[in-house]
Amino acid sequence: MTIRSRKHSLPAQPLLNQSLLAMAAIGLPLAAHAQSQEKTMAEVKVEAAAEVPYKADRASSPKLTAPLLDTPQTVTVIKKELLQEQGAASVMEALQNTPGITLQLGENGNTSAGDTFQMRGFSAQTSVFVDGIRDLGAVSRDAFNLEQVEVVKGPAGADIGRGAAAGYINLVSKMPTREDSTAGTASFTQGGVKRLTADVQRAFGSSGAVRLNVMGSDGSLKGSRALDRESRGIAPAVAWGLGTPTRVYLFSQHVRQDNVPDGAIPSVGMQGYYSATQPWLASAPRVDRNNWYGLEGDYEDVKADMFTSKIEHDLAPKAKLTNTTRYGKSKMDRILTGVNALSAVNQNDPASWTVARTRQSVLQENRILANTTNLVSEFDAFGVQHTVSTGVELLNEEQFTPIRSGLGTVAQANLYHPNPKDALTGFSPFRNGAYTKGQTTTIGAYFFDTVKLNEQWQVTAGLRYERYDTETNSATVTAPSTVPVANHLEKAGNLTSYKTGLVYKPSVDGSIYLAYANSKTPPGSANHSLAAQGTSGNINSNVLKPQTTTNVELGTKWDVIQKQLALTAALYRTTNKDEIPVKVDEVTNTWGQLGKRQVQGVELGAVGQITKAWSVIAGVSTMDTEIKESNTANTNTGLGAVTRWSPKVSATLWTNYKLNDKLSFGGGARYTGKQYRLVDPTGDAAKTNMPAMPAYTVVDAMAAYQLSKNVALQLNLYNVFDKFYLSTLNNGGSRFVIGAPRLAKATVAFQF
Repeated sequence: MTIRSRKHSLPAQPLLNQSLLAMAAIGLPLAAHAQSQEKTMAEVKVEAAAEVPYKADRASSPKLTAPLLDTPQTVTVIKKELLQEQGAASVMEALQNTPGITLQLGENGNTSAGDTFQMRGFSAQTSVFVDGIRDLGAVSRDAFNLEQVEVVKGPAGADIGRGAAAGYINLVSKMPTREDSTAGTASFTQGGVKRLTADVQRAFGSSGAVRLNVMGSDGSLKGSRALDRESRGIAPAVAWGLGTPTRVYLFSQHVRQDNVPDGAIPSVGMQGYYSATQPWLASAPRVDRNNWYGLEGDYEDVKADMFTSKIEHDLAPKAKLTNTTRYGKSKMDRILTGVNALSAVNQNDPASWTVARTRQSVLQENRILANTTNLVSEFDAFGVQHTVSTGVELLNEEQFTPIRSGLGTVAQANLYHPNPKDALTGFSPFRNGAYTKGQTTTIGAYFFDTVKLNEQWQVTAGLRYERYDTETNSATVTAPSTVPVANHLEKAGNLTSYKTGLVYKPSVDGSIYLAYANSKTPPGSANHSLAAQGTSGNINSNVLKPQTTTNVELGTKWDVIQKQLALTAALYRTTNKDEIPVKVDEVTNTWGQLGKRQVQGVELGAVGQITKAWSVIAGVSTMDTEIKESNTANTNTGLGAVTRWSPKVSATLWTNYKLNDKLSFGGGARYTGKQYRLVDPTGDAAKTNMPAMPAYTVVDAMAAYQLSKNVALQLNLYNVFDKFYLSTLNNGGSRFVIGAPRLAKATVAFQF
């Protein structure tokens, strides 16, 4: 799609008059100027660097104090133009442009809510940030208000604080500019999904601007009401002082989702399915991919709101002070019917086989109040150049999860022909008095500095110190009693995180670096829910110390083809310690920690333009995971075990070629290697249910045509070869979610 550049020529005479006045003001003789006009002036060329599709030179975070070329860390920036080409509507779809990220389904018969994923072998769903501030909530995040998505890999405690073992995702919101524009899209996806977006900007006064992004989406990819998704979003923003030393932004985002949840489908009939009690199921046919085992009335309601104010002030030409305040809240209310155990008593009558269904409830409220102050400055000291970023962060995060009873019961469903209208008995939902309410208060301070020693050598270092206080109040109800029993747990401590990197630049367009970083994950870090010391180990026990993750990375980055294409390569090794609770004293029932998990591999990347017409973004990642230290018999954490859902190889590719100013073609592929569910090195895969998710490759394609100056047409075809693949699988191997089949999406985009 064509993005128009609005350029306005200035009237010659007013410009000349202004020049004359300026010269008079500084005492230049006008007569001399008049004489100079009679002479031929030398030609002066002013060229502005053109923006390269897909390629970003810097991340938005002020904590990354060097350009990406000289940042000693793996960072991927996914720009909105790429998302528009791909028709990506969600953050999870955006993350398909970087390798090493896998989705999770949930366990114990439950289905995960919202964006649940891991990165480089570690959980990352609680390491999602919006404009540098942590984003809470079990929600599926939409991309309608995103300028770009920044993926920072490897332990990043110095950047974001606690619980950063995998790295983090930073979502950058669209902000007002002084450009008057109106843009939007209308798309229709095969099966019935309809989506509208609009992005309107207007300037006002001498330095103000407003911007409004809106989104509406409705329908089901499966072409039925069974899994209907309905989303609405609005993101207003206003700015004052644009182009002046002091700028003020007020912006918010509000999303409402009304969905029918999916509890997945039984994995019977899939390669590797095994049942010790019913071995004939290994050769049974698989269920229809469009089967839905829920009930009419299952629902998922999401409300997410955030309000932000940001003030920027230029203290000097190379010194900027920023203060940001945010209040955010989200609520998830969901009741769904999920699948559980199979019953196939009559081996010769598949029509009689059934699957148990469980009623599940998610009722969760999240809230965050944050204030951050940051100062970035560039200066020379002691004969070297410094780029310093320092600041203070104050956060209060809270999660409240009341427990709901009275969800009702339903008979087992026919395995191959489930009926969503089966009778539901005893459905009268109510809060039974049990709940978990946790909160964490954090005060953090950080300091980052990139020191340019000379033209060849740079050192980047960062240090963060934070004080955290996690408090969990809960109540349990144990039948036959209906009286809640309250409990209070608390854990406080200090965390020190750091990173350092040495960068050697063999040329102005290349760098070679060696970096080391760490992060700390205290108990209750993910959801502010502490566990009491008991008879079994729990990593969230309030008597345990934080887990420590370290990462060493050796890499190189190059801008080639006149800086139009960025190439990156990195070798990394990440080690997580103290992740296994062990009892150290039977008499006092006290627990300690041991264990070491190691993830190492290679990551390669390319982003930018090969020619002016040919753009590309690609990445390849390998992961070799292993438990290096353990004394537990647990098959998931025993010595030699690997990490679940961590493919040895994954790769992504997207490319676009412009035939001319009107027509362009694009496409790409995503490869994910085998993801192991069986991680016990002594286990027998032949006698284990669904020991792994098979490897798969999905190919997508796109064509776009600029119909007129203001209107463009686009056609996306997903899963071109209609590949059948597993998107997620639960830890028990009994149920999974299938990746989307071949689908077409038609989009009309306009811009004025």
